[in-house]
Amino acid sequence: MQMRWSQDELAFRDEVRAFLDAELTAEMRRDVRRLTSVYAPHQLSMAWQAILHARGWAAPAWPVEYGGCGWSAAQRYIFASEFAAAGAPPLSPMGIGMCGPVLIGHGTPEQKAHYLPRMLTGEHFWCQGYSEPGSGSDLASLQMSAVEDGDDFICSGHKLWTTHANVSNWIFCLVRTSQEAIRQRGITFVLIDMRTPGVEVRPIVMLSGEHIQNDVFFTDVRVPKANAVGRIGEGWTVAKYLMEFERGGGVSTPGLKARLERIRRIAAAEAPGGDFLSRLNALAIQIAALEAAELQILASLSAGEAPGARSSMMKTVGTELSQALTELALEAAGVYALPYQPHATLPGGPTPHFQPPADQGHVGPDHSLTVTSKYLNDRAGSIYAGTNEIQRNIMAKAVLGL
Repeated sequence: MQMRWSQDELAFRDEVRAFLDAELTAEMRRDVRRLTSVYAPHQLSMAWQAILHARGWAAPAWPVEYGGCGWSAAQRYIFASEFAAAGAPPLSPMGIGMCGPVLIGHGTPEQKAHYLPRMLTGEHFWCQGYSEPGSGSDLASLQMSAVEDGDDFICSGHKLWTTHANVSNWIFCLVRTSQEAIRQRGITFVLIDMRTPGVEVRPIVMLSGEHIQNDVFFTDVRVPKANAVGRIGEGWTVAKYLMEFERGGGVSTPGLKARLERIRRIAAAEAPGGDFLSRLNALAIQIAALEAAELQILASLSAGEAPGARSSMMKTVGTELSQALTELALEAAGVYALPYQPHATLPGGPTPHFQPPADQGHVGPDHSLTVTSKYLNDRAGSIYAGTNEIQRNIMAKAVLGL
C-alpha cells in the first residue's frame, strides 16, 4: 500500500517533526526505549501530556469546541506515525481516549464543562471500573450495587484489573441500579471521585512483575446522581459506546511498525536462523493490511461516525499482531532474553518483589533488555477490552449475521 500526502499534509508532517525535535528530550526518548508496558510510568506520561496540552495537541480526536484539534484523518495518522517514529511517551487512554469521548457523546453540558478541561490538563487522572470477579468478558453479569438515597447513590462492590487505580483520582464505573430480567438493563454509568470515603485500592502484581493493575473495593461510597452519564439504568448503551473507542478508535499500526523495525535491528545484531526473516516479513504484510483498515476507520471517525463492529476487528487483529511481535523479539534476542532485570528498564509501575543488584549493572545488549517483560506484559492484550474470543462472537453476529 502506498500513501501519497498532499503538500499541506507534508507541511503538517514537518510541523509535527519540528515540535518533536524541540520538545521531546533525549531523556524522554531513552525512557521510551526502555518501556516494558503499553503504559508509560505515571510521571513520564503526565509530563508529556502537559507539553502536548500547552500546544493544544493532547486530544487530537476530540471536537475543536472541547479542546480537540479538528484534524483530518490523514493528519491524525501522520501525527501518530511521527510520534511512534520519534519515540514519544504514550498517554494513558482512560481519560482522553475513553471517558472523554463518552462525555462528549452522552454527557450533560455541565459534565462536559467540568470534566473535559480537567482531563486535558491532567488534573483528573482516570481509571476504568468495569471488570469484577466473575464478570469480565460476561460484563453484563456485574453486581456492584448503587442504591438510590435522595440525590445520591450508595455504591458497594469490587472492581479488579483496574489499571493505574493506584495513581488515579477519578474512576468511571458500571454499577447495577436495579435487577432486571435482561441483565443489560438496570446498569448505570457513573463517575466516582477516588478520594471518596469507602474507596480502597489494593495492588495486583502482573506476570511481568509490575504493579499496574489493582483491586478496587467500594464500601458504602456516596456518589451524587449528577455523576451518572446518560440515563439511570441505561448505562449499557453508554458502555458499548465507550468500548468502541477502547477497542478501535485509535491508531495502533504506527506503533506496530516502529516495533517491527526494532526487531529487524535486533535480528541484524543477533542473526537468528531458520525462517525468522520470512516470518517477520509476513507480519509486516499483515500490519500493512491492518493499516489500510485503520485509515478507513479514521476517515469514518472524522466524519462523525462511531467505529461500530469494526472496533472488534481492530482490537482482535491489533493485539494478536502485537503478541506475535513480542514472540519474534524474544526469539531474536536468544539467550539475552533470559535474565530478569527490571532495574535496567522502565516498567509501567513499581516492581515490588524485585531486589536490584548492588552494582545496578545489567546483562546483555541494550536492545534485548525489554523483550521478556514486553512478552509477559502483552499476554493480557488478547484479554483486556473484551477477550478476542468475545470479539469474534461480536463480529459473527454484527457483521455476518450468525
